Amino acid sequence: MSKEILLVVESVSNEKGVSEDIIFEALELALATATKKRYDEGVELRVSIDKTSGEYDTFRFWDVIGDDEEIEFPEAQLLVSDAKLKNPVLEIGSRYEIPVESVEFGRIAAQTAKQVIVQKVREAERAQVVDAYRSRVGELVNGQVKKVTREAVIVDLGNNAEAILPREVWVPRETFRIGDRLRALLEEVRPEARGPQLALTRTSRAMLIELFKIEVPEIADGVIEILGCARDPGSRAKIAVKTNDGRIDPVGACVG
Repeated sequence: MSKEILLVVESVSNEKGVSEDIIFEALELALATATKKRYDEGVELRVSIDKTSGEYDTFRFWDVIGDDEEIEFPEAQLLVSDAKLKNPVLEIGSRYEIPVESVEFGRIAAQTAKQVIVQKVREAERAQVVDAYRSRVGELVNGQVKKVTREAVIVDLGNNAEAILPREVWVPRETFRIGDRLRALLEEVRPEARGPQLALTRTSRAMLIELFKIEVPEIADGVIEILGCARDPGSRAKIAVKTNDGRIDPVGACVG
């Protein structure tokens, strides 16, 4: 079964683009969860997989607490005086563990293993989205409308990244349909959000400035500086610009 574990790790990692370490962690948790069914409630177990061979060992453990503390979880806690009888080097805060029989990988409740792996992969993908976009707040992003509700638009930015564009930051009178392409400003990254972790806006003054950087090369190059801007989304906008290059008409460059 050791080869089967290595094959599962490799295939899921390649399919989902998630590191093998995360898949190993998910499998260890799944194996421990399956093994716990053999024991009384409250028993704590851990599984350690050899990432080279695919072989694994299972351990039952107890947390060592002070003799003056009350044992809240009898199946998972051990007084330090009792722990020292088993191993004299154990101290408060350490862990006493013993090897136990491992459950065979082929006999794991398949659904349990699948659920754990899927959850871990989803967590890893969401963490990757946060890492990829954390430094891009204030930038323009492009995506495709995935879902439209009365409150918001969900935008697919690619590579498992989804963003939300709340209705209150739409340009007045604009509408969206599934499949539409749109450009918006990344306003915030929300790591703890249960849904899309990226929040967009299409009405901020910062978006207007970023659009001018795209459309006017002199602004992108720093030859023309934007001093400020005002915007009434969907109606009108104004920007104040200047340049230290006497050969360039800053207003004409922006208007033309």
